[in-house]
Amino acid sequence: MTPYPTISAVGAAVFNNEVDVGVVPIENSLEGSVTFTQDLLIAQSGLSIQNEVVIPIDHYLVASPGVAAESVEVIYSHPQALAQCREYLEARFPAVLREASLSTAAAVADMQGSRVPAAAICPQRAAEIYDVRVLDKGIQDNTTNQTRFVVLAHADHAPTGHDRTSICFSFTVDRPGNLYSTIGEFASRDINLVKIESRPTKQELGRYIFLIDCEGHRHEPAVAAALDGLRRRTDMLKILGSYPFWEPRVE
Repeated sequence: MTPYPTISAVGAAVFNNEVDVGVVPIENSLEGSVTFTQDLLIAQSGLSIQNEVVIPIDHYLVASPGVAAESVEVIYSHPQALAQCREYLEARFPAVLREASLSTAAAVADMQGSRVPAAAICPQRAAEIYDVRVLDKGIQDNTTNQTRFVVLAHADHAPTGHDRTSICFSFTVDRPGNLYSTIGEFASRDINLVKIESRPTKQELGRYIFLIDCEGHRHEPAVAAALDGLRRRTDMLKILGSYPFWEPRVE
């Protein structure tokens, strides 16, 4: 396993064949979508979602040996982790500065390099790897906190019979009923939409790219027909990948 400092770096490593696949977060049960990953999938050609995995997330508050919780002046972590622990931080460290890091692992390095007493929010594995002192654990605002990760590759997954397809699309001209008629391509074929949201095009205020997850594989007849209908109704359509739904293991 090769760590990379950012989501975009993971995408570049897969695109440039430095690694066969890359794993990046795309959605959290507390804070919603990871927009860095969405933007990477929208903009980067040659990358597909090949699989997904959902992992329970436990956040640890750590500090360098000898640093007490009451002396901490700054807490480092990735913005998503800081947001997932917002209530805890506001209750326990209301006056302490919060600094964003590139990742939860990078937060530990930022903490260790701090000129003032610092702490970091990181996963258990990082707390085990680095020479740190655990100040608290399970500090996320909800004990059911989960993050959905996607596996990036050059091709998506073959049909399994229990799949999800992710797409994005946009319209050049904003007309009444654009989105309604587009979504109708799925409804008319009894295809369930798992998720729908939008991201700005970053080209013009008020213009958006829509992202949809639907049940089924892009090679299944009904889904393929719906996608053909979308191509006729949209100005840009990109299939981000078809891949198996995550199913937790039963012990």
